[in-house]
Amino acid sequence: MKLAAAVGRVRSAQLICAAILLLCPAVTLTQSARQTQADSYTRYDLLDPATQSFRIYYDVSATSAGAQYYFNTLRAGSEHTVHGVTDLMTGRPLEWEVVDGRQARTSGLPEAQADGEYLRVTLARPVPAGGEARVRIDKTYRDTASYWQDGAEIVFSRSLGINRNSVVLPQGYELIGCNYPSQVVTEPSGRIKLSFFSRGPASVPYEVKARRLATLGRGLSAPAGPRERQTGPTTTQTVSAAARVDYTFTERAFQDREIVYFLQQPETHSFRLYHDYTETRQGVDRYLNIVRQGSKASDPSASNLDTGAELAVEQLKGSAISDRGIELGQQITAETEVVVIWFEPVPSGGSTRLRIWETYTDPNRYVLAGDELVWDRAFGRPQNTVVLPDGWYLTTNSIPAVVDETDDGRVSLYYVNDRPDNIAVFIKARRR
Repeated sequence: MKLAAAVGRVRSAQLICAAILLLCPAVTLTQSARQTQADSYTRYDLLDPATQSFRIYYDVSATSAGAQYYFNTLRAGSEHTVHGVTDLMTGRPLEWEVVDGRQARTSGLPEAQADGEYLRVTLARPVPAGGEARVRIDKTYRDTASYWQDGAEIVFSRSLGINRNSVVLPQGYELIGCNYPSQVVTEPSGRIKLSFFSRGPASVPYEVKARRLATLGRGLSAPAGPRERQTGPTTTQTVSAAARVDYTFTERAFQDREIVYFLQQPETHSFRLYHDYTETRQGVDRYLNIVRQGSKASDPSASNLDTGAELAVEQLKGSAISDRGIELGQQITAETEVVVIWFEPVPSGGSTRLRIWETYTDPNRYVLAGDELVWDRAFGRPQNTVVLPDGWYLTTNSIPAVVDETDDGRVSLYYVNDRPDNIAVFIKARRR
């Protein structure tokens, strides 16, 4: 089970369950246990407005240890067509079938509604303890209540229950409105995509309005799939100005990188952390974590979340980095330090999901000032959680966060950074 649920919900229960699973590998959940999941992301490709249909690519991680199936609810009121399900680790298709609520209950989803309809996916391997099974579901919905024409405009209006989503306009349409703060990019196909990262626990009534362009822009081609990373055509004209004319950025909602900091007592200046990362580049067999200047890393370990297997880890410094044939893309000095995680090369069409544990000591950014704990650190990842030390209560927090209490009484703060740059997190706390 994941230590940090993606989708922005506070994770205290998962932290405790995951710790138990990591300490006791023999503990597994039966198929009768409640289904858990994380890292949900949905891409809605709006099709010809006359069809009132949209294609959905849904990425999700099943996290119930021992589970052999994953169940996806087929929304009532929609006409659905399932195109297939893919195992994201290998890129291979998975078996699936549509079942009713009774069949779902008896085969592993006890909370299934009797009158519901579900897509039951047979996972490529049982979910490992402390790990996950990542799948992509490809389906098309025709839903007249969610997608329609209003005169010259089209409207996509839908209650979205997960936190990470994107909506891609039909070919040849311009965006004229959206009701939640969203990134906007033009894909290489020329289609315009909106992307948003919801911060709260409630469903979002997301609405997008668009209008057909009188003339089509350049660079239009066949629609691209959900693995697309580029942000579209950029200018090659030389401009003498401070404007970032060739600036590109990542779609933050699509990124599934997350990190959790477990602060130790501030006198130590230390914190235990883990971060999750998905490697998608074919043939890559290592992850390089360059230790931030002024920090010291210790006790590194890592696992493959897809299989639960422990991975080989090396901690290198100075000339040992070059001697090992590691390239960092920067000058290597005597003080340069890197943690190297080794894994099997990523297969064609597949990916590898990593969880990396380390203990950091940073006397510059994590200190005790008088009787107050001070944490002053920049976060670059889209999802970040800070868990205060045992016995401390929160007094100051500069960046908006979801605050909760773990089962053992520690305060946790969950941050969503939906921007393509860093956020400077500043926290103070006092002993109870």
